[in-house]
Amino acid sequence: MRRGDIAVLDSQGFHRLHYKEWGSADNERVLICVHGLARNSRDFDELAQALSRNYRVICPDLPGRGESDWLDNPEDYALPQYLHDMVALIARLGVSQVDWVGTSLGGLIGMVLAAQKGTPIRRLVLNDIGPYVPRTALARICDYLGDHRFNSEAELEGWLRQTYTALAGLNDQQWKHLANHGKRLCENDQWGLHYDPAIAHNARKSAETDLDIWPIWQQVGCPQMLLHGASSDVLEAEVVERMRETRPDLTVHALPGIGHAPSLMESDQIALVVDWLRTTQPH
Repeated sequence: MRRGDIAVLDSQGFHRLHYKEWGSADNERVLICVHGLARNSRDFDELAQALSRNYRVICPDLPGRGESDWLDNPEDYALPQYLHDMVALIARLGVSQVDWVGTSLGGLIGMVLAAQKGTPIRRLVLNDIGPYVPRTALARICDYLGDHRFNSEAELEGWLRQTYTALAGLNDQQWKHLANHGKRLCENDQWGLHYDPAIAHNARKSAETDLDIWPIWQQVGCPQMLLHGASSDVLEAEVVERMRETRPDLTVHALPGIGHAPSLMESDQIALVVDWLRTTQPH
């Protein structure tokens, strides 16, 4: 694994966007993996390792998460800035096409980019996200955002286990991995979560209404695979069915008993992504 940084413009100046890179730096086949709202790039370590023989895998920390800079203006924690960061990252990589894996917010970013004229995205994997999210699910997610503090790493790990119930299938080592890379040292020797609490600012405003971007999704022309946590409140079954109806070529894998969002750390989930990318040809 290698590390990289780029400078990206926001409303107050430049911030540093950090990313992890796996596989050969000379490989023209590039895969970008983007995490969810309050997560970070290390969620993809196992998937990146599995794909690194065939891809140059790039896993960024969105601004305000992981090792990327926090933004001075909380209003910048929104889709336009994330799109700007990802376009800058693709330009830095010096490639004309990429494949994309996005969990939740990372999938929304990929969807919007893939809908644009001349998009560099040639294949898109959506992890438990679609073009419609009810406000009730958005509000639930906002409920766990905040400046949480913990007296020990074990306490932080316990909070993650209680909050991210869709990850119940992970083993103890994987939970420790998430806790280790999801913590930051705060004052009084306490631990906080590895994101800027200000990301909740726009998230709470957006939760006042349903997220509805059906017209954008219908503009996506590249092959897509959808992983659906069958118990997810973010991606409801009715939304998946409408997605199937409007895009008969959409590949859907429902994961029974799993909510929002599948970890992409479990071997069966990794295999679904690896196999689809290996066998599906771009248009």
